[in-house]
Amino acid sequence: MMNESTTEFDTVLDLCRNQHRRIVLAVLADQQRALTVNDLRNTVIKHNHHKLITEASPEDITQVQLVLNQVHIPKLEATGVIKYDVDRQLVEATEQFDKLEPHLSTIIDADPDLEAPVEL
Repeated sequence: MMNESTTEFDTVLDLCRNQHRRIVLAVLADQQRALTVNDLRNTVIKHNHHKLITEASPEDITQVQLVLNQVHIPKLEATGVIKYDVDRQLVEATEQFDKLEPHLSTIIDADPDLEAPVEL
């Protein structure tokens, strides 16, 4: 029988399965405020592609933007860890995020490809 903490742990593992999502979760934890999709896109490019937004190709920028909008933000929103305001293009952590944050941080801190802290 699965209890609530097992379900939460499975959710955390699923959310952290993708590096783009780990970057988004890490920067939300670091910033403790609502961020624009552009902020998130730029942070993914900085930490995943190791480039500043000004150095990234238009293709990389478009690809990251599409994946965030079509895959990662909807998945994070569906699990309740973020609220997404489509009109304002703002992503904000929820109480569910705060509840899972210690587990998320443990996994993010263990990621050898992410240098802590993940900042904007």
